[in-house]
Amino acid sequence: MQYRDFGRTGIKMSALGFGAMRLPHEEKDGVSRINTEESIRIIHRSFELGVNYIDTAFGYGESEIVVGKALRKWKKRIYLSTKVPVWNMEKRKEFRQKLEEQLGRLGVSSIDFYHLHGISYEIFENKVKKLKLHKEAMKAMDEGLIKHLSFSSHDKPSMIMKILEEGDFFSSMLCQYNLLDRANEDAMEAAYRKGIAVVVMGPVGGGRLTSSDLLVRGMKGNVRTTPELALRFVLSNPWVSVAISGMNTMEMVEENVRAASIRRPLTKAQLSSLEEFIRERKSKKEIPCTSCEYCMPCPRGVAIPQIFQLMNYATVYGLKELARSRYGKIASTDKVKREKADSCVECGACEKKCPQKIGIIRELRKCHKSLG
Repeated sequence: MQYRDFGRTGIKMSALGFGAMRLPHEEKDGVSRINTEESIRIIHRSFELGVNYIDTAFGYGESEIVVGKALRKWKKRIYLSTKVPVWNMEKRKEFRQKLEEQLGRLGVSSIDFYHLHGISYEIFENKVKKLKLHKEAMKAMDEGLIKHLSFSSHDKPSMIMKILEEGDFFSSMLCQYNLLDRANEDAMEAAYRKGIAVVVMGPVGGGRLTSSDLLVRGMKGNVRTTPELALRFVLSNPWVSVAISGMNTMEMVEENVRAASIRRPLTKAQLSSLEEFIRERKSKKEIPCTSCEYCMPCPRGVAIPQIFQLMNYATVYGLKELARSRYGKIASTDKVKREKADSCVECGACEKKCPQKIGIIRELRKCHKSLG
């Protein structure tokens, strides 16, 4: 296993972290629950192979409880990361109440990296700063209950940058980054420059990249599998300290540790070759949609940007089965009207607003024929 500097903390962290959101489940009395014994066995194997960072959250069901059990004989050698939901807090004291509850669930006296979970800049302003939750976190740090305050975010990169600018009390940041989604690169560099460690979630695209070997073929034999390529791509980014992968089988642990142990994940020549391969496919097949949503809302509820993204997954990255499956699941909810491409009545309202000048009506027909 290779180890990297973890921001300004002085810690050497394993390049691969264990993500405990997708622990193996079992069916008992008609209810699906985490298989505690198997989960602990898998987690311990990752520790034995050199992983020293494990990530869970209050919102992951019983994950914290299982992780706590797995840590009992390993806590002195492993760095524990968990997350606290702050979006629904109304009073400052709720932060301390939730922290104490999580310490109990985990069965530990302190948490190494305590994340404000999935915060947007709006939540940062209206909850964290307004309720002074960061002050409450600092108090807990003084008492030794928290060692470092961190945050995770799915907000727009520009908004993550604003959190970084104003949140000088953070030690690490958790964000999405993979071959399919590179939008956060500038925010990741900004964090790195400030001494804030960058942890990446979804390095294999939340499992999306496992269903195609197209990109591996583009590498011409330099890597064995797409998950290996995806992980090595993420770890080739100099701003990344840790890539956390949600592992639920022993095979996944063994394979990911092998990939993360390669000292030079991908060379500049390999990255150049990969980017050229993707660029060439995009030039021939990609619908140039930037998901700006200027075309929305569609009068008929057609999920235009989502459909175009799925079509690009199929044509550019070879993720055909995934794209078809997700297209088939597009449906309206009580709050949002979302329809497949065959609901388009060709009114043309969207095409007038598209800054990319996409022939949306024509492309929607192609999408439905391919994915429907």
